[in-house]
Amino acid sequence: MEQININGIKIDVIRKNIKNINLAVYPLTGRVRVSVPTNLNEDAIRVFILSKLAWIKRNQKKFIEQERIAPREYKQGESHYFQGKQYLLKIIKIDKKPKVVLKNKEYIELHIKPNTPIAERHKLLTEWYREQLKKQIPTIIYKWEKILNVKVSEFKIRQMKTRWGSCNIRKKRIWLNLELAKKTERCLEYVIVHEMVHLLERFHNKRFYHYMDTFLPNWKQLKNELNKVPISCLEYKY
Repeated sequence: MEQININGIKIDVIRKNIKNINLAVYPLTGRVRVSVPTNLNEDAIRVFILSKLAWIKRNQKKFIEQERIAPREYKQGESHYFQGKQYLLKIIKIDKKPKVVLKNKEYIELHIKPNTPIAERHKLLTEWYREQLKKQIPTIIYKWEKILNVKVSEFKIRQMKTRWGSCNIRKKRIWLNLELAKKTERCLEYVIVHEMVHLLERFHNKRFYHYMDTFLPNWKQLKNELNKVPISCLEYKY
């Protein structure tokens, strides 16, 4: 990895066997990284970075001003999100098998044994989020397979630190961030469509964005909604 300094901003440079330049600003510290084709010279990299300085500074500012979410303790009255709505956590002490119950569009109930540790509470709610996503995703994929005329072989859900989703083009497999369970269904759909469009075009180029504009004209608004209040440390990618 190389590093260059432009106008006081340090940029990590990663050389890869790729055709296009990928620029990202990472959360908390606003770290900047650019992935470039192997043989691209430094002058060309600097010209590109200079052309994107306003975008870099704008997104660094977003991270600085972002409201930080306190570490979860999974206790009575704590605020949690599900499908874009805010719920209060209610602890129901039982001697039966633990479970999660969505109650009256106001509470997420954790039915747990007394003195259940935080780690176990976290695991219970996390697995509940996973199961809810598994119910939502197939219908959306099926809908867009017909629209895009592509086929997704399988999808998987995992906790990601820097992306909402990814696509293995060769295997036609889509990975989706578990945190999407906390976002609205329209945001989930946007991410799924974004990854499925990669089955038509591998790179984030004019062709890719032409597909996005054609099939999901409001994708930019959905992207802004998705990233408006990041739930975890996810990058803003150019």
